Amino acid sequence: VRAAEPAERAALPGAPSAGPAPVAGPRPVRQPPVSRPVDARAVSLRRRRRRHWRRLGLGLPSPAEPGHADRRDRTAHLHPESLILNTGNTPDPGRTRRPAVAAAAALAAVATVAWGGAATYSLLRDSAPDAGTLAPLHAQVPEHADARELAPGRTLDDVLADGGMEHGDRTSLLYAFREAADPRRMRSGVRVRFLRRMEGGRPHAVEVALSPDRTVRLDRSAIGWTPSEIATPTTTDTLSASGDIPPGLGLWPVVVGHAALEHMPRADRSKLVDRLDKVFQWQIDFSRQLRPGDSYRFVVERQMRPDGTMKSERLLAAELVTQGRPLHAVWFDAHGDGAGSWYDLDGESVRRAFLKKPLEFRRISSRFSGRRFHPVLKRWRAHRGVDYAASSGTPVQATGDGVVVSRRWSDTYGRVLDIRHANGFLTRYAHLRAWAVSNGSRVSQGQVIGYVGMTGLATGPHLHYEMHTSRGPIDPLAVDLPAGDPVPAEARERWEQARAARLALLPRLRRPGATAAVLPQSAVDDRGS
Repeated sequence: VRAAEPAERAALPGAPSAGPAPVAGPRPVRQPPVSRPVDARAVSLRRRRRRHWRRLGLGLPSPAEPGHADRRDRTAHLHPESLILNTGNTPDPGRTRRPAVAAAAALAAVATVAWGGAATYSLLRDSAPDAGTLAPLHAQVPEHADARELAPGRTLDDVLADGGMEHGDRTSLLYAFREAADPRRMRSGVRVRFLRRMEGGRPHAVEVALSPDRTVRLDRSAIGWTPSEIATPTTTDTLSASGDIPPGLGLWPVVVGHAALEHMPRADRSKLVDRLDKVFQWQIDFSRQLRPGDSYRFVVERQMRPDGTMKSERLLAAELVTQGRPLHAVWFDAHGDGAGSWYDLDGESVRRAFLKKPLEFRRISSRFSGRRFHPVLKRWRAHRGVDYAASSGTPVQATGDGVVVSRRWSDTYGRVLDIRHANGFLTRYAHLRAWAVSNGSRVSQGQVIGYVGMTGLATGPHLHYEMHTSRGPIDPLAVDLPAGDPVPAEARERWEQARAARLALLPRLRRPGATAAVLPQSAVDDRGS
């Protein structure tokens, strides 16, 4: 298509007057294109860019379409005025800009979404509370366990062999076990557990329960067996009970046979009676001074093992009503060192400088007398002490704090032990089977000093107990024993608070009838005890 001449343009109908016709100049001469060096790296980059935009689908024109950006303009050498009607080869600015505009729009949308997400995350991070990080959880691998007990006349090696362990494993395990305990001093009834990954496999761990509160665990390792000790976990609760003494029965059968305490092992129920006996032993003798119609109430704090047995107990408060006379005992730690004691409602110690008897809950077979027929010598003579019938080997307790001044053999007393106490008192323990302390050692009240026997002039196992002062022998059952220290004046306010809190647990168990209740430890803590 040739370019229209100016004269022809003026002759067209409706064309505006353009004034005098311009002087026609020479026709433009076509110039050969200027050769430029080709940059292969730039070409490759442009090709990769085109492929990338096509994959994004942003409307990049095909190279075959007219007006492609890389297509050379074959009329670039013509005069600008000659391009007015040559629209076929003229690049379309809108088309060439469309890919760039679409790309910019896409980038703007991506940036908007990213900014909005960042703003939302920042808002949630600032407003949401920090819940912290959970500690990692370790799942316990399933184990197969079987237990065996050490029978009389058998050794720990025999039990390990019964558990399927080979000789080499048993030797290595016993060598490691000696680091925690002596396998030769184990008593019958010790429980041994074998832990296996699969049923019938080799044990990867062995647990030996030496006592209810101590267990030795041996784990298999690359070099043999590694021993470790496991402490039995305990929980603390509070037990309350009350009842009456019926005719023909004492406190021991009443408490041990208490229907509301049947959930406790019999041995633990016996411990409760022994604790009551130790606390009230200076005020009353349970074996001969309780009468039908007397009543009791007590609150005990105890530590329980997982198997339901009792590890320890502490009598918080107790009340005995005998022949219409109430006796109270409230535990209080005056010095805050854990070594508390029991006091009556006035803050006076219920303890005395001496125990009323050196044995726990035993029968009196012969009393203090100025004239008694001797069963061995077959003649009448004075009996300057009290005899307590007990089985051979029963532990004997020191009735007061003091020092062992004599431990000897006597033809009459057999093995005899003398302890000197404060204020000029001396106590004597005779017919012992064996001593538990040495001469010159210091002993405390309630400490085991020997064991009941029948040495010397005796017809059966029993303990002969004497008490002496500077004036001579006195009757241990009739002496007015000196009292212990009362609540200190500086701790009086704390004592009154503790007394009120612990006595408040007793009115729940008012008669008629016998009742028992178990309170959680939180209930006691809320009452300030």
